[in-house]
Amino acid sequence: MIADMPHEPARASAIADLMHAGRETSRLSMVFRYAIAERLGLTVSDLECLDQLADVGSATAGQIAERTNLTTGAVTSMLRRLQQAGYVTAERDPADRRRVIVTLRPERIAELERPYERFAERAEQLIEGYSVEEIMLLVRHYDRMQAMYLAELDRLRSGDTAQPSA
Repeated sequence: MIADMPHEPARASAIADLMHAGRETSRLSMVFRYAIAERLGLTVSDLECLDQLADVGSATAGQIAERTNLTTGAVTSMLRRLQQAGYVTAERDPADRRRVIVTLRPERIAELERPYERFAERAEQLIEGYSVEEIMLLVRHYDRMQAMYLAELDRLRSGDTAQPSA
């Protein structure tokens, strides 16, 4: 244990740097998404909805509400706006007429991708400098962070106010 002591300050400093970098990246990601949404004449929630639909193809209004953390009433208004703007179609689920299946219109995908193109190119150039092992470390890190976010969202939605244990 004593042999590890000289590395502890360096490790603590590295962890603090990583946490700061993560917070700053998250903040900049939000600012970037707000700027893209503004450029497209959308809200960030609209953009999140369209992003989800681009990933999964179709989703129910309930699934969109869960992903965007919006109420069902807010999702209904958002979907109406996106339909009127020609971004999505909404059809009744033939298996359950109470549900609505929302689908991104394929002809609008390129328009939604265009503001991200330069960033995506630069991200690919950045990643080119990483080894496969480094890339896999980042994938594992993001997978674990996503799981943590989902767990915390569940906790917040359930009304759990317990503080983390020390």
